[in-house]
Amino acid sequence: MRIKVRLTLWFTLLVASILVVFAVIIYWSSVKNRETEFYEQLEKEAITKARLVLDAHVKPETLHKIYLNNSAIINEVEVAIYDYDFHLLYHDAEAIDRVKETKEMILEVISRGSVHYMQDNWQVIGIKYSLKGKDYVITATAYDEYGYTKLRNLLYTIIFLIVIALVVIYSVGLFFANKVLAPIKKMNDEVNNITATNLDLRISTEKNKDELGALADTFNEMLDRLENSFEAQKQFVSNISHELRTPLSAIIAELELALNKEQSNEYYVQTMKNALNDSKRIVRLSNSLLDFAKASYDPKEIVFKSIRLDEVILDACQKLQKKNTSYKFNFNIDESIDNSDVLTISANAYLLEVAIINLLDNACKFSSNNQCDILLFSNENRVGAQFKDQGIGIPTDELENIFKPFFRGKNQIYQEGNGIGLSLTHRIILLHQAELSVTSLVGKGTTFIILF
Repeated sequence: MRIKVRLTLWFTLLVASILVVFAVIIYWSSVKNRETEFYEQLEKEAITKARLVLDAHVKPETLHKIYLNNSAIINEVEVAIYDYDFHLLYHDAEAIDRVKETKEMILEVISRGSVHYMQDNWQVIGIKYSLKGKDYVITATAYDEYGYTKLRNLLYTIIFLIVIALVVIYSVGLFFANKVLAPIKKMNDEVNNITATNLDLRISTEKNKDELGALADTFNEMLDRLENSFEAQKQFVSNISHELRTPLSAIIAELELALNKEQSNEYYVQTMKNALNDSKRIVRLSNSLLDFAKASYDPKEIVFKSIRLDEVILDACQKLQKKNTSYKFNFNIDESIDNSDVLTISANAYLLEVAIINLLDNACKFSSNNQCDILLFSNENRVGAQFKDQGIGIPTDELENIFKPFFRGKNQIYQEGNGIGLSLTHRIILLHQAELSVTSLVGKGTTFIILF
């Protein structure tokens, strides 16, 4: 069921419930008022007839004739008069006697002063009446045809008006639901027009900043992030294609040349060496891309454990020295660390080691002495690791771009690389909710600092 219909039905049900409650109260109040008024009317009729009989001494035959004549046209009040000894003094229609008075009833009237009750929609009263020092009990009964007709007409009117009101309320509710949901429908139409090929489109926002306006702004912000992400992915894929195409093209070209005609053994050996180097380059790129993908996981999916930061750094140094024996590392622990527990952090050992290896490798690779100075320190309840080299440095205008995937600055003329290392390192450090900062002077060297 659509929201518009649900809102309309809820609104109609709510208002209808209120109308029914008021209608029931009005009808119930009318029923009680009719009953009370008719009891009062019966008392007046009973007293009037008692005076005619007891005071005016009108003949019973005359009153009987009046009663019979009136009963043919209207529901005449039937009156009976008794003394306290249950002797019948007068009765309008003794043959009919709708009340069927009993001695117990007379005694109840005497003790209570009056009684009121219903008998098959006929209202009955019994009252005490005194005249000239004598006490009497008068009973009267009648059917309030006029009152019941009014109640029936009132009930029909209420039902008719409720039905009409429900139709009007549903129509009005539907109209207002359309008005309220019109911005959502407009937003839905605009969202349907946004696809992967036109992510630059945005949802129009109203001037009044209500909840829907806030929703539209939030959605537009999400579209901004998606557009940036799509652009970054396109650029990323383009860069990967370029990085893979170059060594693969070189391998294919050299192998084709080697197959075109017979060459010397030295040529074949050199061709295989070149192909091997290009293959290693592809493997390095593939490994970097796999690590980059792992660093892009949801943090909830990555296992973090308590590890020693100094042990991770020492392991990274050993792995690099096995690959390149010319690399040298100067490892120091600052005096600010007076307790080995400070070096224990929550991290993913594999990813953190990958990040540190990238920093160590860059420091040694771009330094003439192939050395990296490592310093562990503590600062305001935070543990830090500093990686410093005395290499070629990074130009100031390139510092803000070094963490972008596949970005390679002017230093690419000195060393070969794929531009993923620092971007991968930055992402891993952020994944550990740590901070990575860099300072550099051209010709002086570069310093990277990680704060956990």
